[in-house]
Amino acid sequence: MEEPIQIGLLGLGTVGGGVFKLLKRNGPEIAKKLGRPLEIKRILVRDLTRRRSVEVDPYLLTTDPLAILKDPEIEIVVEVMGGLEPAREYVLEALRQGKSVVTANKDLLALHGKELFAAAEATGRDLLFEASVGGGIPIIHSLKECLAGNRISQVIGIVNGTTNYILTKMSQEGRPFSEVLAEAQRLGYAEADPAADIEGDDAARKMAILASIAFGTRITYPQVYHEGISHLKPQDIEYAARLGYAIKLLGIAREREGEVEVRVHPALLPLEHPLAQVHGAFNAIFVEGDAVGQAMFYGLGAGEMPTASAVVGDIMEAARNLIHGTAGRLSCTCFTFKPVKPIEDTETRYYLRMIVKDRPGVLAAIAGVFGDRQVSLASVIQVGMVGEQAELVFITHKVREQNLREAVEIISGLPVVKEVASVIRVEGEREQ
Repeated sequence: MEEPIQIGLLGLGTVGGGVFKLLKRNGPEIAKKLGRPLEIKRILVRDLTRRRSVEVDPYLLTTDPLAILKDPEIEIVVEVMGGLEPAREYVLEALRQGKSVVTANKDLLALHGKELFAAAEATGRDLLFEASVGGGIPIIHSLKECLAGNRISQVIGIVNGTTNYILTKMSQEGRPFSEVLAEAQRLGYAEADPAADIEGDDAARKMAILASIAFGTRITYPQVYHEGISHLKPQDIEYAARLGYAIKLLGIAREREGEVEVRVHPALLPLEHPLAQVHGAFNAIFVEGDAVGQAMFYGLGAGEMPTASAVVGDIMEAARNLIHGTAGRLSCTCFTFKPVKPIEDTETRYYLRMIVKDRPGVLAAIAGVFGDRQVSLASVIQVGMVGEQAELVFITHKVREQNLREAVEIISGLPVVKEVASVIRVEGEREQ
């Protein structure tokens, strides 16, 4: 067998450790598939003395990035350190040095993808990033290659396992958000600082990447409207279930008449929809194309080994390209410009829960405001009493977001309305 292809690993945390384990465990099989073995030559770490979850020859470890970036024998650099800097500069330097790069860094791609792909194209090297979205789910490769002959009309996904775990527990056990979050942190499903997950930032970065590929236009993280799940109440999940819906944190990207909608927020989803049955820490991404129709990709969206699976798949792709002299085949797919529709102009249905005074004329007053703002109501249900106050749930027909916002602002100020307790979007139509 020929000489091994040398790899430099930037980072040895959870994902880096998984990559090291997987290459060691499945090395012989990988070598047979490629025709050449893969070998990690150097690993960049912050602290040489730190105890690690994997046994690594100390000789492989370095705190000097140039020991990897400037080594002419290293042909593939794997960035699994995370964060924006110095990861961005290391990736750029690796590409400048003529090395192919594999990264799991969604933050980097969602903000600096244009710069990174330009650098890869200039040197004719690979920049591969399957692990940046969906952990072990092969969604990037599928959109860029397997579904490349389609016009993709929409990509809808559960792309954050932490929030899906929390919502699953709230749904199944009727427990409040704060209690389930604390449990998720104890079990390792949520970070000590969970803000990026529970406020929708993590999902928004992933949807920026997916939308860019699906629609051939550059979408960056700041363009993605996003909301989190911290405001959701158990009663909303209960009422949604009574009405035939599950509540999920959804990433939604659609192309309509040359414009792209891309947003992340909680939404009521009909129980018949495949995404409504995705529970726990699992992710799923639902794609619709003009030729393939509907397809769903499902699996563990994070974690040491699922993410390592995607990273090692990219390493093998980069190695195969180097062996055959074809690196750089899959460059940037953002070949056109399509504007992002402002959230205020999007149209969807809504679930609203209000606490109102239990007296005649309340419903007429609320309905009058909705009518004035062209908000059409599909159903109104009194779901309970809170002392001498009634709890009402409304489901609207499709309405422009700005109209709904204006109506809610006015209704909140009505003397007969104590509180507009919840406003949640509704995706999809229920089967009758």
